[in-house]
Amino acid sequence: MEQTRREKEIQELKELIIAQSWLIIKNEGWQALSIRKIADAIAYSSPTIYKHFENKEAILAHFSKEGYLLLDQAIQESLNNAQKGEAQVRAIAKAYWQFAATHVHHYRIMFGLGIPACETINSSYEMKITSSHILEAITNTLSIANNSIANEHQKLKTFWSMLHGFIAIELLSNNDISKQIPETVEDAVEGFIFTLKYNK
Repeated sequence: MEQTRREKEIQELKELIIAQSWLIIKNEGWQALSIRKIADAIAYSSPTIYKHFENKEAILAHFSKEGYLLLDQAIQESLNNAQKGEAQVRAIAKAYWQFAATHVHHYRIMFGLGIPACETINSSYEMKITSSHILEAITNTLSIANNSIANEHQKLKTFWSMLHGFIAIELLSNNDISKQIPETVEDAVEGFIFTLKYNK
């Protein structure tokens, strides 16, 4: 169904708000983002912005969801080129790291690095989709190793926490991180795979 002129104008304004918000985040950091600053930049009143987004957190939630969609896409692409089992776990770790290196601003928002954690963001549908792909790779590895004792959900938390921990440490002291996954991370991933295969 074709949009009316008014609907098109509303959609274009929302896209303008999002684009300007992202520009502020990239150039000045999330701390500089405010409804007033967005309104001034696009020459609209603050109440007009509030018609599209309830508050600044709602804008950040938009970018968080966008980030999870990008992360899930990266993970799915990595899985398409990997055999089942431990090769999938390695592929996910590499894709995850490279996503964080390529989309630093998204990553900071997604995981609350420097911003208050938001339950709505952290329990988002998009995050659950991403975790389901990681869980499948872990489950496949456990199945191939005939490991029926390990708790796959616990292993998922361990794996995600491990990757996030390395990235968070890097981003605490650097604005950017290398796209090349460090040897320390590769070593940790191999140790994790070992536990999936042999800790029964």
